[in-house]
Amino acid sequence: MKSKFSFLILALSFLFTTTLQAQDLTQQFDEIVSKYYQSDMPGATILVAKNGKAIYRKAVGKADLELNVDMIPENVFMLASITKQFTAIAILMLEEQGKLSLDDPITKFIPDYPINGKNITIHHLLNHTSGIKSYTGIGNLVEVARVDKTLDELIDYFKNEPMDFDPGEAYRYNNSGYVLLGKIIEVVSKDTYENFIENTIFKPLNMTNSYYGSNKKLIKNRVNPYEENESGYVNANYLSMTLPHAAGSLMSSIDDMLKWQNALANNTLIKASSLEKAINGSTLNDGEHIDYGYGLSEMSFRGSKGYSHSGGIFGTSTNGIYLIDEDVYVIGLSNCSCNNIGDVTQKLAATAIGKPFPTMKDVVKLSEDQLKQWVGAYEFEDGAIRHIFIEDGQLKSMRESETNTVFDIFPLSENRFMFKEGTTEYKFSRSADGKRQAIFITDSENVGNEVEKSMPEARKEMTLSNDILKHYAGKYELGPNFYVEVTVEGNQIFGQATGQGKFEIFAENETTFFAKVTALKVKFNKGKSGEVESFTLYQGGAETIAKKIE
Repeated sequence: MKSKFSFLILALSFLFTTTLQAQDLTQQFDEIVSKYYQSDMPGATILVAKNGKAIYRKAVGKADLELNVDMIPENVFMLASITKQFTAIAILMLEEQGKLSLDDPITKFIPDYPINGKNITIHHLLNHTSGIKSYTGIGNLVEVARVDKTLDELIDYFKNEPMDFDPGEAYRYNNSGYVLLGKIIEVVSKDTYENFIENTIFKPLNMTNSYYGSNKKLIKNRVNPYEENESGYVNANYLSMTLPHAAGSLMSSIDDMLKWQNALANNTLIKASSLEKAINGSTLNDGEHIDYGYGLSEMSFRGSKGYSHSGGIFGTSTNGIYLIDEDVYVIGLSNCSCNNIGDVTQKLAATAIGKPFPTMKDVVKLSEDQLKQWVGAYEFEDGAIRHIFIEDGQLKSMRESETNTVFDIFPLSENRFMFKEGTTEYKFSRSADGKRQAIFITDSENVGNEVEKSMPEARKEMTLSNDILKHYAGKYELGPNFYVEVTVEGNQIFGQATGQGKFEIFAENETTFFAKVTALKVKFNKGKSGEVESFTLYQGGAETIAKKIE
């Protein structure tokens, strides 16, 4: 009796401890989500799974602002580019059935496609190395997106555009390639892409809340998509669901996405050897490794191996992460491009594997002498020079760049410091010869050694009037399916890229601005009429022009 009683006490103690741990984890998840979404704004549904089962399932914000409808976990969203993993797996299923080879030239299935003497294969379409121009970068996408097109009309829209590079020579994210994969699926299966996905993936996996998108069909629990501009939230631009096709037209819910991820992890649809090709990146012709495989990108996250994909389309932001060894899956679906769902899913994933990103609550107090020991210049493996200095009792970091932007860094211990958002850290140390070393930690670690170098001057800002700033407000296309909304509030001006958070930019002069949250510079360009036509983004040594489309 005594032995049985002791066993019962032990079992109850274990159950109590496990329950407390689960409650603590849920509280941590809730704290992360609440920093990004409030109850009166467009929202999101979020799911965290461990060992194939949901441990956190959350809906926050509004599914419909006009009708004041709260989000529920069963809501259905456009997946946007997460669609690409379904398309890629469909191709791999057909390969396993012997109906195609990844080395097949695309002209085997689309004989009249103009390849200009190049050998473009299915492999090149899958990993964005075909060199074919992405149709979302041709013309004004907002106008193009309003017009229904058949699949062949869509292909005709881009097929005669000059190629960006020879197949396999470079990586450039490409929606045209996935539209062509959709066409190949139709040719091989002798059915529509929509029917093929429905009958070979959705139905077998019991994904009953997943669809090929339609603006006419009544879809239960479908959310309304929103965008944000200088006046607040607005309905998203109209998008004909014929346009994204196999690159972005599927819709789903977080529960169905867990069924999908479990099918991948359990090799329900394809063999493990086929999945390996999709999730482990690929190589260019010169042997350079790229993170993108087939519809998924490999990732190293907090020391863990995994794969992920995000999506962004008018009024939608999505992101999914799977960490292999921990068997942790996080999926976030949002009905607005006005918040960074990717940040949310990353922080949830880090917490789920017991490696949470630090927050300002973890910051400790250090003396000025303790801070001074790390002041100096450090040269890193990637060639970056970063300066650590003290100003007004605060330790700061500045990377030499186009902007020389200064960031506050906060102590977590005597030798470990974080940037305010907590996803980037420094870890300082001294080598055996007394030289200082700094490890810059993001998804990977970048080692920097102490060098003798004077610090350049930090960027100075000026204040501009609202009358000047308001001319820069609008929507700019930075790349395929990737936009920047510029908004003005009084004498402040903000930028917000698709699927990311809003950040302030500061005037260097009347047309040139810089950010403090990241090292970038923006120069607004005016046409002959004096109206703003575009801006030039200077970041990481590259220059990119973003055309104003609204």
